[in-house]
Amino acid sequence: MANALGTVLRGFSAYVQQRVEGWRTGSRGSQAFLLLVLVGAVALSVGVGYLAERVVPVSLWFLFLMVGTMLLRFVPLLVLVAVLAVVAFWTSIETSFATASRSAALVIFAVAIMLAVYQSSRQRSGLPMALSEAVLTQLRDRLQRQGVVPPLPNGWRSQSATITANGPSYAGDFLVADLRDGRWLEMALVDVCGKGTSVGPQALQFAGALGGLIGALPPAELMAAANMFLLRQESDESLATAVHIKVDLVTGDYTITSAGHPPALHWHLGERGWSIDNARGMALGVIAEADFTPSRGRLRPGEALMFYTDGVIETSDRDLDDGIEWLRDVALQAVDARGFTGMPRRVLKKVPRGDDDRAMLVLERQPLTSPERDSERLRGLGG
Repeated sequence: MANALGTVLRGFSAYVQQRVEGWRTGSRGSQAFLLLVLVGAVALSVGVGYLAERVVPVSLWFLFLMVGTMLLRFVPLLVLVAVLAVVAFWTSIETSFATASRSAALVIFAVAIMLAVYQSSRQRSGLPMALSEAVLTQLRDRLQRQGVVPPLPNGWRSQSATITANGPSYAGDFLVADLRDGRWLEMALVDVCGKGTSVGPQALQFAGALGGLIGALPPAELMAAANMFLLRQESDESLATAVHIKVDLVTGDYTITSAGHPPALHWHLGERGWSIDNARGMALGVIAEADFTPSRGRLRPGEALMFYTDGVIETSDRDLDDGIEWLRDVALQAVDARGFTGMPRRVLKKVPRGDDDRAMLVLERQPLTSPERDSERLRGLGG
């Protein structure tokens, strides 16, 4: 008996899972099945109310309307709405409980139906509301995964942080990274023109293109290819700034290539301050023959490079140069207070709230420590 019950439950679970997976595809068959289930539930509710001689509350039809709006596409929703409208009117008349309050509830229900139909008609993806949200979430997660820096060898550490301007986690600022042979690290911090959810699909598309090119092309050719990619887009606002760095994790030698991006900052251990990098170039998506003048240097133990987007330094009452000086001072205080640990997020929290996304990336080459010095430090902690 127990085995038979277990088989039935497993079969039912598999059936439900199959139907859920079918609904996630948005196919016509899955939508028809779901519509049939909802209409059957409506008929069951009416039947139960009739047999029990009870008034079916209008609030119950609100529940079916909400479920249908979330799970059905436009045409199946219209069918469900028609069924609900007929049933709500019929049950109100037949039960002789069409009081003033119940009439008001029916008017409100009619308004809710119009809002639900309007909202469903605005779903340009052709998917139900719940599926559209799931697609947007997947796009956001994919964009964020592309910005994860691979694990670095001992002695190196990368930290980044992003704060969106208007709350949603769909930003035009993104990071792509690649590590080859455990030695050659390449990262690109990009700021796509636009703000909020409207720039999310464009940022994802551009991130996908850069993710396929980074590490496969030299820095200058990578920027040229990214520039041509944006120029081929249909939108006249397909513009972006970007900064690319390629680092030899053995020697610390690096090359920075900038495309209209705010200048990188280099923390020099001996000078205890941030110097301004001199890599320069035209923003991406403006002209076909864009020039890029890279900079080269070496990151020594105890030093770091900082990259950021213009939302960090630009405000309505502060120009670019003043913003860079402000950032140098704030970043100096951050290092003096707690070192580089958590520095991007600590600095971004001090940026005045504005209408632009803010992103920061810090690449640190950690100081060398000898075994003797480590032993002394551990003995000091133990004592």
